[in-house]
Amino acid sequence: MNPQKLSFLVPLLLALASLLPLQADKPNVLFIATDDMNCDLSAYGHPLVHSPQIDRLASRGILFERAYSQNPVCNPSRTSFLTGLYPEQTHILTNAGHFREHIPQVLTMPQHFRNNGYYVARVGKLYHYGVPGQIGTNGRDDPASWEEVRNPIGVDKAVESDLNIIIEGASSGGTLSWLEVVSQEYEHTDGIGAAQCIELLEANHPEKTGRPFFIAMGFYRPHTPYVAPHTYFDMYPKSLINPYIMPEDDRDDIPKAALQDRPGQLELGVEIRKEIIQAYYASITLVDTQVGKLLDALDRLNLSDNTIIIFVSDHGYHLGAHGLWQKSDLFEGSARVPLIISAPGEKFARGEIAKSPTELVDLYPTLSELCGLEQPSHVMGKSLSPVLADPNTQLRESAYSVTEARTVRRADKSKFLGRTIRTNRYRYTEWDEGDFGVELYDYETDPEELTNLAGNPESANLVKRLQQELQNRMAEAAVEW
Repeated sequence: MNPQKLSFLVPLLLALASLLPLQADKPNVLFIATDDMNCDLSAYGHPLVHSPQIDRLASRGILFERAYSQNPVCNPSRTSFLTGLYPEQTHILTNAGHFREHIPQVLTMPQHFRNNGYYVARVGKLYHYGVPGQIGTNGRDDPASWEEVRNPIGVDKAVESDLNIIIEGASSGGTLSWLEVVSQEYEHTDGIGAAQCIELLEANHPEKTGRPFFIAMGFYRPHTPYVAPHTYFDMYPKSLINPYIMPEDDRDDIPKAALQDRPGQLELGVEIRKEIIQAYYASITLVDTQVGKLLDALDRLNLSDNTIIIFVSDHGYHLGAHGLWQKSDLFEGSARVPLIISAPGEKFARGEIAKSPTELVDLYPTLSELCGLEQPSHVMGKSLSPVLADPNTQLRESAYSVTEARTVRRADKSKFLGRTIRTNRYRYTEWDEGDFGVELYDYETDPEELTNLAGNPESANLVKRLQQELQNRMAEAAVEW
């Protein structure tokens, strides 16, 4: 080699080498997403559900008591928090379509980390998948987001022909279905996914690569079909399960547009409800076990002290409230999600609860700030870093969610949206700007949402104030970027 060229390259290589330790010192990210998991967890006070590993994670970080999905449907919710945009901005409001068809140049959260030198990988479901049909495939992934991917597939796919289902012949992905399987947890898709995630942690340890990592682990459960090992079903004797039965007049003051009914669900008897809930909870505990394995791996690899952990679900899930099951509506059970964030560093709190209304769109700016990355200009959320330092911080007045009405149409058969805000105390909802109904619930006096106060003359001033707040949030969510 020409000596002059060599003399030029040596200082350049030394300069680049000096940057590697600095880059490796940046916090790692383990982003854990679950599918259709509600807040029926022991960390959230549920008396029956066994979730000790999620409890363990909560003890290491902050549990968000009032965290809400921006759309209680898989595709729009995941698109929203992975792009940092509201569903109206992504143009994804149902499970149909892909955001790149509408906003092809958007910089996603994982892309942002790739662009900043992180090793970025996905295991399982982060962007939308048809579950269970697309398990083992890339689903509707976004290839630009990842450097490496793993698509686990386990015994739960092999037993689909044996499922219990409330409507014979219906799709198990959108219909209540379940199965108890004599098996080991590591044979299931989520068990295999956890093992693959641990392999990526080991292979891409910053001490080996000189790069921090952003690894996303997307679990498929407890999305229907609820398939889990028999030992997890044994944890939930049906004699201990008391299904919620709505009062006979519960629906009298609820707009029809708000009731996103699915076939066969209103007719469910008590015994079959117990079976369904048993299977759902068994699936939660299956996921919880895998979370524990990931935490163990971080500890074993001496990564815990420099790894941010996010634990979140894409939306909530109903188990009978208002006669509803599953998701897609704008009641608390569907819009509210479990969210736990554990961030390394002495300035962040541990084992505490934050009650400020929180949106999943806040995750992108939070991780950017915690990792010292410049915030992309399009991102709409607010960094939760102040809340992690002081859980009493009130970051927002309200959390905003939107969904498409499933069961009602306008006179011309066109579709419309429902929009809601959740404050510390109230939920205010309008369907098609109020043309198809308005709802107001006071969670301080009515946690089960049994009384719609929107038509109460005594609530007129409150309705006016919350309507203005909703209009402000609608305008924010509709900003073209």
